Amino acid sequence: MADWAPVVVGVVLFVLLSPGLLFTFPGSTKHLEFGSLRTNGKAIAVHSVLFFAIFTILILALGIHIYAG
Repeated sequence: MADWAPVVVGVVLFVLLSPGLLFTFPGSTKHLEFGSLRTNGKAIAVHSVLFFAIFTILILALGIHIYAG
């Protein structure tokens, strides 16, 4: 049996934390922009750190496991 939690959590977080899709922090003109579909280098860095932190907390600290089979 394979543990599918890292794959599922990673895909969901990638979609939710893609800069410009739902929100951009920091935005180009404001601190927080919603649905602008634009991004910048700072936003990419911030969203990458958020992704890594949330992914680590969910997978390692909380120990989420999804088994299929």
